[in-house]
Order: sequence, then C-alpha cells, then structure tokens
Amino acid sequence: KLVDAHVMFKDMAEDPFLNSAGISNDWPHGRGCWQSEDKMRIIWFGEEDQLRIMCMKKGSNLLEVFTNLNEMLETVQTIEGIEFAKDENYGYVTSCPSNLGTGMRASVHVKIPKLTADGTDKRAKEVCKPLGLSVRGTGGEHTPIGADGTVDISPSSRLFIKENEIIGKLYEGIKSLMEIENV
Repeated sequence: KLVDAHVMFKDMAEDPFLNSAGISNDWPHGRGCWQSEDKMRIIWFGEEDQLRIMCMKKGSNLLEVFTNLNEMLETVQTIEGIEFAKDENYGYVTSCPSNLGTGMRASVHVKIPKLTADGTDKRAKEVCKPLGLSVRGTGGEHTPIGADGTVDISPSSRLFIKENEIIGKLYEGIKSLMEIENV
C-alpha cells in the first residue's frame, strides 16, 4: 500500500536492473523513509541514491513545490555528519547516470488521454521528445501508464543545467504538451 502511494520505495531486491548494478546488495539494511504529517514531503534513505527528497502537491503551482523542496534540502544539509558525493565539474554523484549533475529530477503527473488512447505511452513519447520531456509510467521507470492516461513527465536534461532551469523547462514543456493534447 505504501509503495503504491509512493510513500515507501519498492523492494529493490526484486528489481533486476538494481541487482545487476549491485545497488540492492544489502537490502533491506540501512534503508528507511520519512513522511510529513501533510503527506506532501517524503525523504527516502538508502534507496537507489543515498538520499531522495520528494515534494508533491496537487495543482499547478511548481514554485510552491520547488520552495518546499529547497527548504527540505537546506534542513538536511544542516544535519551534522551528512556529506554528499559531489564532483566540481559534474555536480552530485548518483547511482543513476541520468541524475548526474544537480541530482534533481522534477516531474508532474498529467492526464493525456488523447495521446495515450491506445493504452501505451508511444505517441506521448513521440510528442514529448522534441519538447525536451521524458515520459514514464506513474510508478517510475519501467512501469505502466495510468488507466486514465496519466503519465509522469519530466525534463530530459539534468546534466549541465541548474535547478531553476529544470523547473522552467518542465513548466514550458507541460504548457506545450497540454496545448497539443487539447487540440
């Protein structure tokens, strides 16, 4: 139930991709999660990366979500003894090469029933690629789209890009995507 609600991460030992990379070697030791009372903020410890901070909110106010995320990151950075692997040229080092750089992935769940009418994300990916967006299932990579056409959309670029640029690209990309969906 918690995994389906995106509060707790899945059993990494069941994921062949994580197993082949050795990421799930010590599963489940040294892992955990925290969730705020309002359920809008979640921190995962020891999942694919050492730390994953997530902020969620229904609606379209990306600035509010980004502000919450920044406040949480600043709080975590004040905890004595916590250090993050960071390269001066490439940014934060993560287990997923697509997150190298800022280490930030911003995404939104949007319903695009016209672009997913065939029950797949194929058409959505064709439309999103030139917009600089990636499409995933609602449960993350390697998961299906929602039955109602809901998909997870994020900017494709995360390397050599600043956090505020990620949010800007997400905003502009979603705006264009919804214009195409609503034609």
